[in-house]
Amino acid sequence: MKKINLQSKYKKFNDLWSPKVIAEMNDYQFKLAKIKDDFIWHQHSDTDEVFIVIEGTINIEFEDETVKLDAGEMIVVPKGKKHRPYAKEEAKIMLVEPKGVANTGDIESDLTALNDQWI
Repeated sequence: MKKINLQSKYKKFNDLWSPKVIAEMNDYQFKLAKIKDDFIWHQHSDTDEVFIVIEGTINIEFEDETVKLDAGEMIVVPKGKKHRPYAKEEAKIMLVEPKGVANTGDIESDLTALNDQWI
């Protein structure tokens, strides 16, 4: 058991849309990411996905609405729900999802990040 300092972990990387694993609990991973601009429309057919905003503001666009999240807020995106996150300015987020989940869900793209990148 070791405490994890989120800010010191964020200082270890600069790439956008590339989640970095900082901890595991059972079969779930806690991932940090820096995001800016648009991501792609995608869905995760087999799992829910949690977005927690650590710093900044993000938006998650759904087919029927857009949800704005500020620092200190979170949302659970249900499995199978098509969504597209974006941020006008760089934001820092934490994702909580099962080990092995691709950041682009069911879509292969140039934004698909490698899994299990620990920092």
